[in-house]
Amino acid sequence: MAALATAFFAMAPAAQAAPPTSSVQVSPTTLVPGQTFTVTQTIYNDRDFTVTFAKGAIYGSPTAITDVADLVSCTGVTSLGCFQYGSSYRAPFGDLEPGGSRTVVFTLRVKDTAAPGQFTLQHQFVGDNYSFETFDGPVVTIAPPATLADIKVGLAATGRGGLNARIDYTVTVTNIGPGAASGIRVVATYPAALSFASGSGCAHVGTTRTVNCDVASLASGASATRTFSVDGGLLALGSYTTTAQRTASSPTDPNAANDSASKTCSALTGLIVTC
Repeated sequence: MAALATAFFAMAPAAQAAPPTSSVQVSPTTLVPGQTFTVTQTIYNDRDFTVTFAKGAIYGSPTAITDVADLVSCTGVTSLGCFQYGSSYRAPFGDLEPGGSRTVVFTLRVKDTAAPGQFTLQHQFVGDNYSFETFDGPVVTIAPPATLADIKVGLAATGRGGLNARIDYTVTVTNIGPGAASGIRVVATYPAALSFASGSGCAHVGTTRTVNCDVASLASGASATRTFSVDGGLLALGSYTTTAQRTASSPTDPNAANDSASKTCSALTGLIVTC
């Protein structure tokens, strides 16, 4: 019996560690004056009692978050809405039971007067009857406006049926700014069933299924287009997805969320191609 009990004990799964009482995600972490960003905070009550008027709190060190950014909006909180409290922004959730968790998304805008530099975003779960540990989050960089250029990639496609099914792609590159951009490269990748036909501003890379679409420079607010075509043949059949991805540009691109785009086309033999 003792051996059996020992074996059962050895097979018992280890208890999972409780999540931290506060965790955050910041996007993006490199910013310029006037830019908006989000802080997603999740709080967790690891106590054996209810925390009354539970709130998520975010701070900055050594520079206060309230000196760097204005609160635009927040989601996931009570009807009171998020508010400034001293040098912090806070998200009210109401009473939080033992083992309960809540999540808020703060949307903030960097002040036009924010000086270049870095600060550590700090975060904490606080309540009226109990306050938890304050944690250090990611380091946030405020960069001079001219040192960033946000490149946005778009992809459009047009299908052409006939004896040889063809898809014409248009890559649109837009510099959202604030600085001018140079050395921009967008790499498009198409499915194995297709073959490169031609390009204008986009060059086929060897025997691969990729094309490099280059833009030498773009002023802030300007756009440029590049095109290429692929063939599917008379027997083309099915769904084809092509993706365009920014792989290089200068200066730093602060927002990776708009760096790629995809387009799906369908072929019912080479005679009918729709995108």
